[in-house]
Formats: sequence, C-alpha cells, structure tokens
Amino acid sequence: MAATLSTGDPGLDLAIAAAGYLYDPVQNIFYSHLNAWQRNFGYFRLYDELLVPLHMILDCEPIYFHYAGKRWMIEFWKGQYAMTLGCEIGVYNTDRGDIEIPDIYSGPFFDCAGNQDLLDMDCTLYCHGKPLFTRRDRHWWLTGFILGGFANPDDLAMEIWIKFKDGQMLARFRRGLEEAGYSRREYSVSGNSISLSFTTPHTPQPSTRNPETERIIQWKNKMLCDFFIHLTKDKETMADKIKAVLQLAPELYKRILELGKNKELYGQYGRPLTFLRHQK
Repeated sequence: MAATLSTGDPGLDLAIAAAGYLYDPVQNIFYSHLNAWQRNFGYFRLYDELLVPLHMILDCEPIYFHYAGKRWMIEFWKGQYAMTLGCEIGVYNTDRGDIEIPDIYSGPFFDCAGNQDLLDMDCTLYCHGKPLFTRRDRHWWLTGFILGGFANPDDLAMEIWIKFKDGQMLARFRRGLEEAGYSRREYSVSGNSISLSFTTPHTPQPSTRNPETERIIQWKNKMLCDFFIHLTKDKETMADKIKAVLQLAPELYKRILELGKNKELYGQYGRPLTFLRHQK
C-alpha cells in the first residue's frame, strides 16, 4: 500500500472518497475504502444480472458456503467496469431466510461482512500474463481499478489468497469452491489460508451477457477509455488528468467518478436493507 494515498488534489480526493474509493499513486489505481457507502447495500445475484446494462462486462464467480450459523458468499469479479479495468473480492453473509421479489428473484440477500468478519486477502490482477497491480488488506471488499485501462474479461486473471478465521471456515469454503466446479488441483492450502487462480469462471454467468451485447458495450467502453487517454496523454499526475477532463470534456467527469460498482447499480432496487429490516 502506498505511503501517500492521494491524487494531489484535496477536492478530487473528497469526490473520490464520496464515490467510495481512494487512490494509490504508486500503482496508479483506485480502490474501495473500508466504510464505503456500498457497504450499506449488501449483495445478491440480481446485481450481477444488472452489470451488463450498466456497461460492466465482468466474469463473476460466487462461492457459497455455511459457517457459524450463517450463509456466506465470497465472490470474485474481473473485467471492464465501463471506463475502468479491474477486479474485486467481496465477503458477504446473512442469518436471514430467502427474499422474494415476485417474478424476478427468489434467494438469499447478503449483508456486507461486518468488522468482526473481515478477512485478510491478497489479489494480483494480470492481463495476458503481465501483472497490473496487487492489493492486500483486511477487508470485506478488496478491489483495484485502473482508470482508462481496457481489457476483455478473458484477457485477465486473478491470483487470490484468503486467510480464514479458522480451519472450519476454510473447510466450508473449500467445499463451496468444489461445489462451484473447482478441482482440488486448482487451489492450495496452507494453515487457514487458501490460494487459487481465477481465470475462466466455473459457475454460470449472468444471463444478460451474450456475445453481441458484449461486443457493442465493449466497443463503447473502449471508445471512452481511448478518449480519456487522448485527453490526458500529456499529463503526469491523476489530478492533472482529471483537471484536463474537466476543462476539455466535462461530461466525462461524472463517468470517471462512477468507478467500479456505482449508485446506479445499487439504486435499481431501492434500499434492499431497508426492505429486509421490514421482513424481520
């Protein structure tokens, strides 16, 4: 982790933090902070179905398991988040029953892991075998995003390491991993930690992904990334790049602040946690 986590522009830092992220100038990546607003919204499968309509072409890999009286999901994502290339590891759990959204969804809705359930995690993202960045932290949502970077999901690979609370939690996750289609040759265990590669998804992908839609959306995403690179090619710092965008193409600024998973995604179904509290 960088010693100085700043774009060099206090106003821009505040805007990025309000979007749920921080900036690492050493690796030139944005990443989610521990108490990002996204933590209030939890996660469920339907959000993955909404990624494509919001210009996010991602490989998704949810791993489900039971531990300590709760249902858990640890999910991996990698791919193109509109104007950013990146990856995520999310940790979620719930002690509630399934929710029902008539004619749309029936299944679990997970809370983001609380402070007592944070896990030590490490992830390196590769593109065509070349390492792009590494993130490591004790977190519920380990992420990294490269603004203006572009790739198709199958160009990318994640090397993942997770340390679990104890041997039982590790064993339950291993069972979930194998139920998702991973063989024992595809991961390694050391103590209470596990290491694996996420390249080609083993689980069914969102039904909204299809080759023609993906081709069109990726074409648009690449245009935006190329436009950003063109506007900022002579700028060295992220603050100067953003200032150039504000001056030359202010309509692009909003898109820049829609890093990763943004409010448009979570807003599709209002505030699900409020809905869930009413079900108790």
